[in-house]
Order: sequence, then C-alpha cells, then structure tokens
Amino acid sequence: MKQVPKIYMFWVAFVASLGGLLFGFDTAVISGAEKQIQAVFGLTDFTHGFTMATALIGTIIGALFCGKPAERYGRKRSLIIIGILYLVSAVFSGAIVNWYSFMFFRFLGGLAVGASSVVGPLFIAEISPAAWRGRFVCFFQFNIVLGILLAYFSNYWIAGVPNDWQWMIIAEAIPAFLFSVLMFSMPESPRWLVKQGRESDAVAVFEKTGESNIAGELEAIRQSLADAGRGIDRLFRKKYWKPILIAFIIASLNQLSGINAILYYAPRLLELSGVFREGAMLQSIIIGLTNLCFTMLGMFIIDKVGRKTLIAIGAVGMAFCQAMVARGFALEAFHGYYMLIFLMGYVAMFALSLGATIWVVISEVFPNDVRAGGQVLGSMTHWVWSALLTWFFPLCLSLGGQYIFTFFSVVAALALLFAWWLPETKGKSLEQIQKELIKE
Repeated sequence: MKQVPKIYMFWVAFVASLGGLLFGFDTAVISGAEKQIQAVFGLTDFTHGFTMATALIGTIIGALFCGKPAERYGRKRSLIIIGILYLVSAVFSGAIVNWYSFMFFRFLGGLAVGASSVVGPLFIAEISPAAWRGRFVCFFQFNIVLGILLAYFSNYWIAGVPNDWQWMIIAEAIPAFLFSVLMFSMPESPRWLVKQGRESDAVAVFEKTGESNIAGELEAIRQSLADAGRGIDRLFRKKYWKPILIAFIIASLNQLSGINAILYYAPRLLELSGVFREGAMLQSIIIGLTNLCFTMLGMFIIDKVGRKTLIAIGAVGMAFCQAMVARGFALEAFHGYYMLIFLMGYVAMFALSLGATIWVVISEVFPNDVRAGGQVLGSMTHWVWSALLTWFFPLCLSLGGQYIFTFFSVVAALALLFAWWLPETKGKSLEQIQKELIKE
C-alpha cells in the first residue's frame, strides 16, 4: 500500500470509528451521573434501575433494525444519522430536567449505540484492504475503550460544578457534532456501491484507499453477490450456519466472560480490595486506562499474530484471573492488592483478545450480501447478554461472588476451544473468507 493511500485509509478508519468513541462515551458517562439522577427525579430503586436500562433497551432495538437502512441508504448516510442521534440525545437528556423526556432521549442515545455497533465495523471492514482490515476494524474497539476513558475523565473534571450531572451528559455533544460533520467527507463503502450498480464510484474509492488489485476485487464482489442470489437470500439459511455460529459464540463469550460486570460495577468491586475506598471516579479511570492500553496492543498485533492466537492467549489469562477473583471471594481475601491485581489482569487479557477481535471477526465472516444482517446478529447477541448481565450481576454478587466469578472463569476457558475451532482470517480478502466458510 502506497504511503498516501495508507494515510488516507487511516483517516477514514479513524473518522468512521469515532462512532465507537461515542458508543463508549455514551455507555460510561452515565456512571458519574446516576446517583444524582435518582435524587433529582425522586426515583425508587426499581424505577431507577428501569431508567438506567432505558438506553440498553435502545441499543437492542437500534442493533436489530439498523441493518435495512444501512443496506438501502448506504453505510455513510447511516453513520451520519447515527451521529445526529448521539448529538440530540446528549443535548436534550442533559438540558431538560424531566424524567419522561430524560428516558426518551436516553433511549435515542441507545438506538445510536446499538446502530453504531453494527454499521461502524461493517463500513470499516468493507472499505479496508485485506492486509490492514484487522487493525482498522480494531480502531472501532479502540475508540470504544477510549470513549469510556474520556467519559471517566470528563466526569472527574466536571464533578462538583453546579448541575454537574447535566453537564456530564451534555459533554457528549462535542464528539457527536465532530463525528457528524466529519462523516460528510468520507467515501461510501465500495462493496455497497457495487451492489447499487455504481462500479465507477467503487473504483474511485478503491484507488483512494490503495487497493492493489481493483479489477480482481470488483470481480470477486460481483461473484459473491451473484452466488448469494442477487440480494434475495436471507441470513438464516443452512449454508450460512458457520458464520452465524461464529458471530453468536464470539459475542456470547465477549459478554459472559464478565467484562461489563467489572466495567459497570468497578467501584463496588475495587472497594473490596481495600486499596480504593474513596474516589470512585479515579477507580474508573484506572480500569479505563488498563482497557485502553491493552486494546492498543491488540490493535497493533492483530494482523501479525492473527485472531485465533489473540483469543487463545486471552482465554488462558482471563480464565486464570477470574478463577483467582472467585477464590478471593470464597476466602474473603479482600486485603491489600489481591482483588485489584486480578481484576486488572482480567481487563487486560480481555482487551487484548475478545475485546480486540469481536468486531473484526463478526465483520469478516459474513458474505457481502448478508453482512449487514450478520453484523446485526452479532451485535444483538452482544447487547442482549450485556443487558441481562448488567441487570442481574448485583443479585448474583449478593448470593456469593465466588459463584458468578467461577462462571466467568469457565466461560473464558471455553474461549480457548473456540479459538482452536475458529478459522483464521488474517490477510485474506472478504471474498476469499466467504469461499472458505460458505459451503453450498
């Protein structure tokens, strides 16, 4: 890849993955405001829990229904609309102090989170050259954890000013506005353009992004679309069983290994360590920094060592760390740095493996004609497990932390079997992956 197209491709991937930054920011920013929201609106524990879950409900619906607009109107337009939803949600959730409007606009933000988790990786995978696709799609995951970290820092800086909970939420409007504006300068997915019969436009995009074999790519895309039945095929057909299973398993392992339990309930868990009994905002920043550093490492090596190797390494580390946390609960080993070390170890191993690979793998394994639907399936699986885990984790913790963390450890260990079975996709074109995975 020549230097100029490489720089341009980095810019395209960066801008498109800002949807991931908003995804992470929107998910984490509420952690700094949730106690004040309960007080301001006079919520009971039940209504407070429902209010916090409103955005999660939106993510499920957004992930479920964004596939058709992405197919009909294109990836670029869909991402612009998603950015506007983020912007509207951020401004009005914070500016209007009314419980019903707060839930409505948080729900809109949830729609944007769910939709961006589908369309962002889809767009990046379809526009990236094969040799660089892994790290470019990893930009999306990198920006999710960067968004989480920025939200933690933002909450820390804003805390203490008058009406701080409102300003915490409104702060998201800044990156949302930048994302919406910058997306206007982005090209459309060349694979979507070919599907629309706009091959000359697709060629222009391939030239900009440094594709070395444009004629070969166009022919492979035409063939893959013809094999798929010219858009008539649906996702849930026998020949797609393997991509469907891969997407479902990696999304399930991603959540059921316990990541959101730790990210959402970090202050409670870290207080048990005895190291950080005050300063919940600073505790969250420590987790965010760990997540960010190891996501960066995964992003830089994913196209060198491959998806299988990263998942395998991470599975061993995650299973060990979660087992040690379970042991800590069983023995009530809450003194010193014991819990902190193994919680941070789990976050690091997760970020390096399942965190770095989930959106890459899901975006790669489906053929062109059903890729949007496949992305929806993977994202839906992710968000349903996320909602259930977030909702029930406090109850599980009250019954005994050793049980739920033992479960997390077993799930992480199963990721090792998944890595052994998973076909390696590094360095292959999307059409080549399709031929290997789809058997008539």
